[in-house]
Amino acid sequence: MRKTSLLAGLFLIVLTATGQAEEAKPFLTNTDVDLTAILPSPPANDSAKTKAEIAEVLTMQLTRTPEMEARAKADAEENVWRFADVMGPKFTKETLPKLDAFFERVAATEGAVVDPAKDTWKRPRPHMLSDMVKPIVKPSTSGSWPSGHTTVGTMMGIILSNMVPEKRPEIMARAWEYGNNRVVAGIHYPSDIEMGRISGAVIASNLQHNAEFEAEYNAAKAELRADLGM
Repeated sequence: MRKTSLLAGLFLIVLTATGQAEEAKPFLTNTDVDLTAILPSPPANDSAKTKAEIAEVLTMQLTRTPEMEARAKADAEENVWRFADVMGPKFTKETLPKLDAFFERVAATEGAVVDPAKDTWKRPRPHMLSDMVKPIVKPSTSGSWPSGHTTVGTMMGIILSNMVPEKRPEIMARAWEYGNNRVVAGIHYPSDIEMGRISGAVIASNLQHNAEFEAEYNAAKAELRADLGM
């Protein structure tokens, strides 16, 4: 029995070291929140709306500054640590393990809810309809509607601001920038961002009724507020 336990422990260590550890489990999936029953369908590829949005993306491509480009590239990461610039220097992965694990599950929830909706609508991204669009982040061919980055950024903003209401205005402004940076990066249309914000708010609201979420939220909140001296 002891030998079996030792082997199991070694196997777990190997998996972790090779990056094959168990992925974060979502709190909800698309069976709990069906975005196809909530959001409208995206504009047609040849519609006046889509053509106007491609023009907006191209205008941004011409007017974005090097600083805007740098922030948009950095915001390609989907994790809560992108909020460090408004949360302060103590907001680090190393000092907040419970918060880190909690938000990994929040991010997994976004994928479990949003990806099936993207696959249903299959809206082509701007660079797929116009070769004039040059994304400054890794190009993607997954569905564009709604923006997954914006969805998770909105979710993270809402949840973080509930944990630290003292910083709510700064946190939500950062969440809005996180979404806007997908247009700056040339990888989404403005309406994708709007739908992502709606999706993020809807999912965040539904999470409030999930017992697992509530338990992990309370533990992560306590850890965060203690770390920030609040």
